[in-house]
Order: sequence, then structure tokens, then C-alpha cells
Amino acid sequence: MNRKTFIGKTVLGAAAISSSFYIPTQAKERKLKAGLIGAGRYGMAISRAAIEGGGLEILAVCDVDSEHLRQSAEELEKLQGIKPKTFKYYQDMIDINGLEAVFIATPPQWHALQFIAACEKGLDIFCEKPLAYDPMEGLAMIKAAEKAGNIVQIGLQRRQSEAFKYAKQYINDGKAGDIFQIEAQIHYRAQPGDTSIQAPPASLDWDEWCGPAPKLDYRPSIGHYSWRLEKEYGNGHLVDWGIHNIDIIRHIMDDGIPSEFKTTGGIYALKDQITTPDTLTANMAFEKAPVVWQHRMWGAGDISPEFNNGVFFHGHKSTIFVSDTRFVVRPSDRDAEVLDLNLPTERSMLARHIIDFLDAVKLKDPKKISCTVEDAFASTTTVQLATIAYNTGSIVKWDNQKKTIIDNPQSAGFLKREYREKWQHPG
Repeated sequence: MNRKTFIGKTVLGAAAISSSFYIPTQAKERKLKAGLIGAGRYGMAISRAAIEGGGLEILAVCDVDSEHLRQSAEELEKLQGIKPKTFKYYQDMIDINGLEAVFIATPPQWHALQFIAACEKGLDIFCEKPLAYDPMEGLAMIKAAEKAGNIVQIGLQRRQSEAFKYAKQYINDGKAGDIFQIEAQIHYRAQPGDTSIQAPPASLDWDEWCGPAPKLDYRPSIGHYSWRLEKEYGNGHLVDWGIHNIDIIRHIMDDGIPSEFKTTGGIYALKDQITTPDTLTANMAFEKAPVVWQHRMWGAGDISPEFNNGVFFHGHKSTIFVSDTRFVVRPSDRDAEVLDLNLPTERSMLARHIIDFLDAVKLKDPKKISCTVEDAFASTTTVQLATIAYNTGSIVKWDNQKKTIIDNPQSAGFLKREYREKWQHPG
């Protein structure tokens, strides 16, 4: 079979996907005053992208790790020429005068409370994914945003990928034919941290970091960054990272929350190192086409590493593989050429996503938002329900009108978890 490989934006792709990346003069001139909640690795990545986008000042930073707070304030002063005010508690930070927006980059157990508090202050919000830890939190966040009428962007930035935009247009134009099955995966070798129980770093208030979630004995394998594979905080690879590919499938197919889930897997290669599955297969009954998610966090991943992270759309005319920067079409006709395009995105996807948010806030135009809180709820709930099906070993059926799991009391109990001590669940 012949194979054509196109490096860079081809004539075929350029007309359909190129964008001017234009920011109106009015938006450029106004300097937005924002606060950062959660000043770790990703919180700073968001801040750098926002400052580089222009017309923004990080007025204040909040973190329960004093070392994070010190380092982030010093770096932000270098980046913007002004040192932000620092706070341990987000409640104090969102009370300061002049604050217009917040970036929420804390672990998921904190998203709902911080998001709702910011809504009550009338602040515009950029919140990292997943939207919430559990579905009932997500519904409370939607209600809070509706009441506030603020501008909200959720950090599902693969919607900015030129390759995924091209795939959406290609499929919508019928070039792949009817899509009858979709597969998504992100295989990678996990490297859990030290699992030995020990005292937390002197700079970290571990009780406040855990917040409304269960307070587990501290160990580096569940602390900063590594929380992603801890069941009580990050809820696992599908919820933390896989949500990106599930969200982009929903976006491309214009689909909602699946009606049924069956998930199998386990912890095989990483026993006693993580508490969420290192091997997983989730079958999701979307309305438009069934989706199969899989991940392996050990071994070689796929037979070809280039397919370790991406989505396969199987249509009756062709099969498409799409990742952040690559678009491949293999036609059903054996003699037809394979189309392989490299479609890089101008700037990073994160930078473009944040600039959409800043533009929307400055111009008070919610139409510029790429991922609304309602859309993020659908994607977040999808991966949460698939995880619930794994945790209970049962088939989970979702009633989207009632926003609940039906005919399965055990699984329905996972829709809302009990909060710890002084914190109250908003759902």
C-alpha cells in the first residue's frame, strides 16, 4: 500500500484549520487582575501562559505549602515586575479588593468549594480539570455559576488542538462515513513515588491540603503531583488524564453522557504502589457511537509507541487516528493511500485555552469560552461513572434527565462522598 506523509501544515489542511490568533486591541489594553489558588507545578504553568498571553497581572497567590507560596511569588515578580500578595487560605485571598478572576489549580477534592466560593464573590474562573471529585459537586458548581452569571473556562485544552479540530471537520463532512466505534487510550509507564509513611514536609499543612477528602497518612507517593493515582484525591489515570481524550470525543461527536458503563481492570504491575487501576478497559455506551477506553501504565503500551496516546474513530469509509498534533486516515479501500498529517498548534494548547478565557473576561463575551462548566460536567461525570463501574464491579446505568445512577444503589452511593470534619458537601 502506498503511504503519503505530509510534514507541517499541508495545502489540504491549512485552509481548513489555520487561525489568526487575533486578540482585539480593547482586550490587549486592559490588564486583568487575577488570583492563583494552588501554586504548584501546574498552577505556575497556567500563570506563565496567562502572563505571556498579555494584559494580566497575578495580584495574589494562595497555597497551603509555604515553600510553594514563596517560590511562586518570587517567580511571578520576575515575570510581571510586581510581587503578588500571598495567602495560605483561599477564603482570605478572594476577599481582597480589585480581584476580578481566579485560576484554580488545586487537586480535585478542593475544586468544588473553591469554585463555589469564587462564584459567590462574582469572580470569573479558570478551573483545572476534572471539574469536581464527584458528580454531585459538579452539579452544585453548575448551579453556582448559573447564579453568579460569571465567565467560566474549564481546563480541557485539547479542544484547541488543530489536529482534533481538523478531525471534527473531517468527520462532520462525512469523509470517514458513519462512525460506528471509537477507541481511546493513553498508555504510559507510571513511576510512583516513595510509598513509605513519613512526616510531611515542614512547609506543607497536610491537613489543609487534604481538606474535605479523607486525611491519609502522608507519603510522597500521594502528595504533590503524585496524588493523581491516589483514589481519594486524583481518582486515577482515566479521571486525571484520560478525561482529555474522552472530552474531545464528546466534542467531536457532539455527544452527551453515556447511558451505560462496564469497566474491568485492576492493579497488577504496581501493587502496593498506587490505589487506582494500572490496567483498565471501560466500555461506554454513548448515543452516537460506543467508546472503548483502555490504559496500561506499565510495559510497552501499544505495539507502536506513536499510538500510545490518541483516539481511533472507525467509520465505514475509513479509520482515523488523531492525537494532539497528528491526523491519520486509513481508507477502507485497500489500494487507497494513507493520509498522514502533522498539524502543530500555534502556541501551546494551554496557552490558547487561557487566552480564550482572558479574551472572554475582558470583553465580557462568554461565546469565546471553549469549555463551559456544563460541558466539563458531562466529560467529568463520564469518566467518574466509568470509574464507579470499576469500583463496584457492576454495570452502571445513567439517567441524564434525573442526573443519577438507576437500579444500582451501591453505585449510586459513589455519586456523593462524605466530607471530612469541618467541611460541608455543597451537593
